Amino acid sequence: MAKKAPARPVKPRAVKKSARPSFSDWEAPRVTGLLVLADGTVIEGFGFGAEGEAVGEVCFNTAMTGYQEILTDPSYAGQIVTFTFPHIGNVGTNEDDIETTNLAATSGVRGCVVKASVTDPANYRSHRHFGQWLKARGIVGLGGIDTRALTNLIREKGMPNGVIVHHARGHFDLKKLKAMVAEWPGLVGMDLAKDVSLTQRMAWDETTWDWRAGYGRGNGARYKVVAVDYGLKRNILRCLTTVGCEVTVVPATALADDILAMNPDGIFLSNGPGDPAATGEYAVPEIKKLVSSGKPVFGICLGHQMLALALGAKTQKMHQGHHGANHPVKDFTTGKVEITSMNHGFTVDRATLPEGVVETHVSLFDGSNCGIAVEGKPIFSVQYHPEASPGPQDSHYLFKRFVEQMDKAKASSPSPRESGEREGPIAKAMGG
Repeated sequence: MAKKAPARPVKPRAVKKSARPSFSDWEAPRVTGLLVLADGTVIEGFGFGAEGEAVGEVCFNTAMTGYQEILTDPSYAGQIVTFTFPHIGNVGTNEDDIETTNLAATSGVRGCVVKASVTDPANYRSHRHFGQWLKARGIVGLGGIDTRALTNLIREKGMPNGVIVHHARGHFDLKKLKAMVAEWPGLVGMDLAKDVSLTQRMAWDETTWDWRAGYGRGNGARYKVVAVDYGLKRNILRCLTTVGCEVTVVPATALADDILAMNPDGIFLSNGPGDPAATGEYAVPEIKKLVSSGKPVFGICLGHQMLALALGAKTQKMHQGHHGANHPVKDFTTGKVEITSMNHGFTVDRATLPEGVVETHVSLFDGSNCGIAVEGKPIFSVQYHPEASPGPQDSHYLFKRFVEQMDKAKASSPSPRESGEREGPIAKAMGG
C-alpha cells in the first residue's frame, strides 16, 4: 500500500501584536511644580492653577474647611499658604464664598500648597473646579507635597521666604528661582494694605448668609459706622450690618478729618496684610486722631496692631504666626474661652502696653496678646477674626459689644472739655 505524503504544515496566520510597553510607560509623572525656599531647599510636586512664578512668605493654615475664603482673604497678601488638611478643592468654588472686598485688586495670596491631587468638585454649591478658579485668579497651585513635613519645617525654623512655580513642561531655572527668593525683602517693613484696599468709598448693606435664603439686606440701621479698609473681609461688613449698622467703607489712606466729618457713631479698623509698623507710617497718625475724638473704635487683626501702635505700644514679627480656625483664646473680661479664626504673622508686644491700656484676650496656644482695651473709653480691639469665614462663630459677640459701646456713647455724649479731661496717660502716649 502506497504511503501518503505527509501533510504540508499550515503556516500560522500572522497576529498583529500590540506595541510593546516602553520604559517611559512606567516613568513617574513629570514634575511640573516647585517650591524653592530661601535656604536652598527645593520641593518637587505637580503644578495646577495659574502657570508662572510667585515669591512670598510660606506659612501654613490648619483649617479643615474654607479654603476659598482663606485664599481670598486680603490678609494673606504676600504669602504662600500651605494647607495642613490633605483634601483641598474637593467641593469646588462658588461666587458666594469670596472674601475680597476690592474685586478690582489682583489676588493678594501668592500661591497655595496642598497634599492630595485636586478632584472634581462634589458639592451642590460648586460653580467651578478649584484648579480653574485658581487659574482665573492668577494663583499658582502646587500639589503632591508632603505638607506635614513642610509644616514641621516652618514650626522649627519659622516662616521662610520662597518661590512657588508651575510650568506645564517641567522646565525650571533653579539659579533664577533661588535669586528671586534671595532678592525678595520679606514682609518686615512691607506695606501691603494699599495694594488690597479700596480706592474710594463704598456703602455696604449685605447681611450674613442663611442656608435657605443666602445673603440678606439690612434695613432699619440704628448706627452709622465707618470701616477703614486695610484689607477688609466681606463677612466683617456683613456682621456689622446684621447687628444694625449702616456701614460706609473708606480706603486705608482715608484721613481722620474726613471720617469724622461723616459723623459716625463708631469707627471700625479692619484686618489686613503686611507689617503694621509700615502701614502705620500713614495710618497711625490718623488713628490717633480717631481715638482722641471720643468715638467708639473697634479694631481687628492689623487694625488691632495699629491701634496698639497709636496708643504707644509696639509690635513684633512672630516665629510661625497664627493661621487657622481652631485657636483657643481666653477673654479676661468674661473668663470664657472661645475657639477663633486667626491669620497674622505680627503681634502686639504686651510688655510695651502703656498705662491705661489693658490686655483683654490672650492666646492659649502660646500666650501671645489677642486683645486690648482702653480703660474708661469705648476703644477695644482683638488680634483674631471674630467674623470667622472660615471658622467658628464663638466671637460674634464682639460685634454686639461694639454696638453696646455705641449705645453708651450716644447716651453719655460728653462735652469736648470733659473728653479732654478724661484722656490722662493715653493722651501723653499719643502725643496729645
